[in-house]
Amino acid sequence: MAHVARKRFGQHFLVDRATIARIVREIDPQADDSIVEIGPGLGALTGPLLERVRRLHVIELDRDLAAGLRLHYPADRLVVHQGDALGFDFSALPSPLRVVGNLPYNISTPLLFHLAQFAVQLKDLHFMLQREVVERMVSAPSRSEYGRLSVALQYRFAMRRLLRVPAGAFRPAPKVESALVRMEPLGTAQRTARDELLFARILSHAFSHRRKTLRNALSALATAEDLAAAGIEPGLRAENLAVADFVALANHLAGRQGGSDYG
Repeated sequence: MAHVARKRFGQHFLVDRATIARIVREIDPQADDSIVEIGPGLGALTGPLLERVRRLHVIELDRDLAAGLRLHYPADRLVVHQGDALGFDFSALPSPLRVVGNLPYNISTPLLFHLAQFAVQLKDLHFMLQREVVERMVSAPSRSEYGRLSVALQYRFAMRRLLRVPAGAFRPAPKVESALVRMEPLGTAQRTARDELLFARILSHAFSHRRKTLRNALSALATAEDLAAAGIEPGLRAENLAVADFVALANHLAGRQGGSDYG
């Protein structure tokens, strides 16, 4: 399928066959799996996946690429959803759902937050992303990469970086390295924040002022006494707290009358 990459869509097409084979091995698709591929592009992963599964869904923003995929593959094997994955309702697909994709760098973070809303319906996710984004996703506390994205995703998913992919594996080659990450939902038993909107506001406030101590960064939401009551040293910074610490603080504040009105 001849196609000129479009910068406005952040298109970088995976072409290295060895890398494609390694990704498919990591995904290990089974015949009856419910899988959706985000950004299939020229079909580098689409073809190998269809060799392993009976039916595959794909979401492609580019009309020309979507049309090409429809021409190349039978409709009873490949279901093409032409549109923006950022607005896609993943709950409309059969669950448990497996999600794969080579995500455009310019929408990777908002798309990850969008997908997190559907965590209970997902089996796992395998994404090719900018390596720096993956480092942020899997980072442990007290590291420079650790931030709001780390906490928000680790709250819902167990994550593992699987392999690094050089820029030369793509055409056109991006200016950065990529990495493949696996995300597996932790299940509802692990999501213990009583008020998830409050939990999200705490993360936003804490990491918007990450150079400040929590006493100052969270002054609009919590007092030093609140922090201490949740077992948190007020002089620490957001990057020093584990996911469980943020959950403990959210639950302490939610336990106070009107907790949902904070922020």
